[in-house]
Amino acid sequence: MLQRPLSGEPIALDLLNTTWPDRGVQQDVFDEPRGIGVWLAEWGLPDQPGAEEPLRHTRSVLRELLERPGDPAERALNAVLERGRLRPELRQGGPEEVIEVGEPSWRPAWLAAYGYLTLLRARPERIKRCSAYPVCTLYFDDTTRNGTRRWCSMETCGNRAKAARHYRRERST
Repeated sequence: MLQRPLSGEPIALDLLNTTWPDRGVQQDVFDEPRGIGVWLAEWGLPDQPGAEEPLRHTRSVLRELLERPGDPAERALNAVLERGRLRPELRQGGPEEVIEVGEPSWRPAWLAAYGYLTLLRARPERIKRCSAYPVCTLYFDDTTRNGTRRWCSMETCGNRAKAARHYRRERST
């Protein structure tokens, strides 16, 4: 199984981060045997037959929204969101929202699409792409206090950037 360079982000960004370039080769967790099942399990979701196509589609829609926002990308996300809804309900004396999705295979993809809206409602400016782009194509939710996080990971992309700056300084002297 591929070791993902970044996990633990909100579901929409985590779905995006199931693909990344590694030494010039595009990696995709979903191309691995049981890759989708493992990803679903990380989110506490059952391995749903038929979930691959909706997840791949929603991943491309989210990427389009972040890289080329506009009406076509919004319409595509809305088409995913039309496949489900939140239904308010009272249970055991308290309010609850029940997720209803017409086709069970679309539930994980719908959750990711809805998760993106949740990020937009909270702090859209904190949805960031790693500053090492185009070498790194990962996205993250900047949860730092002052909102200045630049890299998906300080240990990988951050250190590479610092080493490259150091190398350039040393070469110029």
